[in-house]
Amino acid sequence: MNPSTAPVLLQREGGIAWLVLNRPSALNALDMPTANAFLACCEELAADPSVRAVVLKGEGKAFGVGGDLAALRNDPAATAMALIGPLHRAVLLLTSMDAPVIASLHGSVAGGSMSLSMACDLAIAADTTRFNLAYVNVAASSDVSGSWHLPRLVGLRNAMAIALLGDSFDAAEALRLGLVNRVVPAIALQEETDALARRLAGGPTLAIGRMKRLLRQSLDNSLETQLDLERDNFRASAGTADFAEALNAFFSKRAAHFSAK
Repeated sequence: MNPSTAPVLLQREGGIAWLVLNRPSALNALDMPTANAFLACCEELAADPSVRAVVLKGEGKAFGVGGDLAALRNDPAATAMALIGPLHRAVLLLTSMDAPVIASLHGSVAGGSMSLSMACDLAIAADTTRFNLAYVNVAASSDVSGSWHLPRLVGLRNAMAIALLGDSFDAAEALRLGLVNRVVPAIALQEETDALARRLAGGPTLAIGRMKRLLRQSLDNSLETQLDLERDNFRASAGTADFAEALNAFFSKRAAHFSAK
């Protein structure tokens, strides 16, 4: 398959990887080839310690409109199961890898694509972006981690309104709710995303990975369990070359140069 026509593109530059949903003619709707390709790319990234930051974005006019409804018309239950499986495995990989994952959002962000964006560690959106969880509008419940991430990001009452009413809302409202970290002019989205990715890629990747997993686990753990995990992870971090470099840089009054080791 010609890389330019693959449903998902994986592009690299140094320690930064761009994971690009590439069905622009279908507004990046998630069908079986896309789900399988997405999982394969996530497996490749999760197995590569040289990856220091990942950017998830969509080609064309939209980040993504969720599941491909045309693909679901024939034998919807079986098709849904085949589609959900690889996407759920991909979410587990993205949330557990050391490298931070940034969602770069524009156009429509709906359904399973919105769920996928919420699974990322950080999100930056163009000011023209429109969001809609949308499942209720097609008489479906959520998938791709939407029901897990949404209440954690916006609180239960807001999550109920977003999920049960199926209304669209803009980037400013997404920022107010905590669904995105930053809203920028559409013309600046690529530049701002690249700057954020470079900043994170230059950070202490192993420590970032430990921190993101601690934060994700925290709402499901008791305080005692979380304190134990914090102790164990700090001890592991203190034994890394990056920790030693950070201390040397601090006392030498210079910028640290991290190696993810």
